[in-house]
Amino acid sequence: MAGRYRRSYRSTWIALLALALIIGFRLLRDRGEQQAPEAISEGVYRVERIVDGDTLLLENNARVRLIGVDTPETVKPDHPVEPWGPEATAFTRDFLSDGSVALRFDKERVDRYGRFLAFAYVGERMLNEELLRAGLARANLQYRYADTIKRQFRRAEDEAKASRRGIWSNGRASNKAA
Repeated sequence: MAGRYRRSYRSTWIALLALALIIGFRLLRDRGEQQAPEAISEGVYRVERIVDGDTLLLENNARVRLIGVDTPETVKPDHPVEPWGPEATAFTRDFLSDGSVALRFDKERVDRYGRFLAFAYVGERMLNEELLRAGLARANLQYRYADTIKRQFRRAEDEAKASRRGIWSNGRASNKAA
């Protein structure tokens, strides 16, 4: 009888350990997954922080990535600060100096990192386009947004290249591929 009790006791412990491992892995997995961002609509928002030249953190904790532009990196983990990155961040901070931004969306609203993809306006001026015109960003045409705006962005980038502004000032771009 003692042998049978010992086998039953051991089986119970193995089952409990397996259950604990399953629960533990699920908790870790669920904690590691990004929560889907709460939907935001077009409108005016308060900016909590400028993350870098093309990323904003709103007061409601929503992260916004400026669609159609890519500024040099300044905060990417395990990546050096790229030339013109600090200037792009400063430009965005100055552009949004009153702390509010009007957001407009297009076809693709959220990227794979859970950031909202938006066009950012102060008055009639679009930050996305102004970064390109200043030579502090590259046009990023891979996202799904209006072809008219893509052409507008190409013209702004071409203007910066022709005038040798920002990343185009020394005849070569920063370390990113064109």
